Amino acid sequence: MTAPMRSERKYLEILRILTESHEPLGAKRLSEKMGERGFVLSDRAVQYYLQYLDEMGFTEKIGNRGRILTEAGVAESERALVDERLGFIISKLELLAFRSTFDPETGSGNVAYNLTFVREEDLSGVTAAFDEVARAGYGLLNTYRIVDADPRIPDGHVGIMTACSVTLDGVLQKAGIPARLEYAGRIAIDQSGSAGFLDLIGYRGTSVDPLHLFISAGLTSISRLATTGSGVALANVRAVPAAAQDRVAEIIARMTESGFGFPAGGGIGEFNLPKHPYRLPVVTFSGMNMVGNAMERGYPIRTEIGAGTVPFDKIADATGSR
Repeated sequence: MTAPMRSERKYLEILRILTESHEPLGAKRLSEKMGERGFVLSDRAVQYYLQYLDEMGFTEKIGNRGRILTEAGVAESERALVDERLGFIISKLELLAFRSTFDPETGSGNVAYNLTFVREEDLSGVTAAFDEVARAGYGLLNTYRIVDADPRIPDGHVGIMTACSVTLDGVLQKAGIPARLEYAGRIAIDQSGSAGFLDLIGYRGTSVDPLHLFISAGLTSISRLATTGSGVALANVRAVPAAAQDRVAEIIARMTESGFGFPAGGGIGEFNLPKHPYRLPVVTFSGMNMVGNAMERGYPIRTEIGAGTVPFDKIADATGSR
């Protein structure tokens, strides 16, 4: 790829979108996805970029279905997008937190969600794994919603929405409390309820989502935790001003009343995290614990973390509905 092209974010974003897609995408759908990521491009403009990518040998047109990446395009995207992806994950999650409007006082508003793609023949087994975590209370919100009328869902698959933990960050920010999402980690919990982190990965220095890394590496024991009360799950850590501790505790209490789950002590405290004289860590169980349990059982599922926002009443108490 030429130097001018490397500096062109639009080309890189189109490569990223095609990399993430399971099917060919046409100019109209690419234009929509670019718009979701902050790039306003007409269908015609997208066609211009695609023509250039075709000439470079990075994309290929599949009849009237749209474009896919060629082998050269896959290799180039993996190499060229690493630097671009640094900071992308946290930026996406911070934007999603900003767009979350959930109000714990009224139990209404939009919450952030993850979207998991499940093969239709695997749905009953995957939902059983989700239910196991939900019953034990180790999800952020121990409900989920099954959807099939979404253009992002590939043929032969079903989507499952689960709450994303950046919902809390949005709540804190709208309450006037600065919240900075810092880490994803593996948290070990024993039968007494005490918890401590085994590993942490900072969101601001990674090009992939840390939660995916922990799950794919087999570093969780979510099923054992759900059935015995002792095991390793996933959690997120954000930092807030220590002076806001009482207000944060009030917000978490209200969210708990709406069905959100937090580690012992409402997730507020030091655990075994680095100490700071003016900042306080706030820990939430990850919405990916349900997904992790299904993957521990061997189901080949894929999840888009921070896929969007949805009204709270569409996901709360919606387990198993469509």
